[in-house]
Amino acid sequence: MTLRDSLDLIAMVRPEAGTAALDHEIAAERASSLGAAEQRVIKALTALASGNEAALADARDAVWAYFVQRELIGFRRHTDVIQELNIPAQVLAGLGAMRRQQP
Repeated sequence: MTLRDSLDLIAMVRPEAGTAALDHEIAAERASSLGAAEQRVIKALTALASGNEAALADARDAVWAYFVQRELIGFRRHTDVIQELNIPAQVLAGLGAMRRQQP
């Protein structure tokens, strides 16, 4: 087999077709993980709205993780989801804050 035969074989196989399937799978995983993160936010905000003050830290953690996930995918603006999910200012004020560890 000559070099020319090898190049023809590579052209016939179309290696970019193999990466398209992988790219599709990666996009599906990103969408799934983003949906799961959004569901955690909704659950945490529901617990907070029920009057559970201890849920504030959980809501902050869930929203922070959701925002990080969105940014990893490429969504840099969060204004729309803040309004859509009705995320309270008290949650936004403490994003990224670390909880104190119990001794």
